[in-house]
Amino acid sequence: MTDPVPPQAIRKLQTGKLVIATHNAGKVREIADLLSSYGIETVSAAELDLPEPEETGTTFMANAELKAMSAADLSGLPALADDSGLCVDALGGDPGVYTANWAETADGTRDWMMAMGKVEDKLTALGPDASRAAHFVSTLALAWPDGHVEWFEGRIDGTMVWPPRGEMGFGYDPVFVPLGETRTFAEMSFDEKQASNHRARAFAKLVAAVF
Repeated sequence: MTDPVPPQAIRKLQTGKLVIATHNAGKVREIADLLSSYGIETVSAAELDLPEPEETGTTFMANAELKAMSAADLSGLPALADDSGLCVDALGGDPGVYTANWAETADGTRDWMMAMGKVEDKLTALGPDASRAAHFVSTLALAWPDGHVEWFEGRIDGTMVWPPRGEMGFGYDPVFVPLGETRTFAEMSFDEKQASNHRARAFAKLVAAVF
């Protein structure tokens, strides 16, 4: 009997320059902060003037991979992309992978207050007994110019609230209270949110695997 084929080894990330494959300044700040103690020099896709690829995937993993591979191919550097979203139980997991789409306006900009309002309107329409349970998911894809990709996922559960509270954070942060907390993400300091959010949890798995 032949030995079974061993699983593909996780590729280690070497110190040096890494592209953060996003034009979202909030994500760039969070990811750059998480990488700061690992000898990694980060540069954003926006700084390199890389185009934002169309997110045609139907899963967080597919979209994260698409963005990371595009940035790695165009820059010739390893690239890290995040695809994340808010999943509301009573809405069947929406907005989910289309989280950013709910914020899109006719002129191509994003209005997050409008997006938060859409979620609230749909929950309100379900009646006062509708569950307000929700969770954030973050899938990180780390890609190399030769096409190799690694994936890592993090999740944090919580509750939707209304009206929005807090001035920090970005996206849907003002209407999401993580489990065990009384404050929304937008009411927490940057360091407090970094300690346990969905992106930090995905990043912890990445660190354990590639450094």
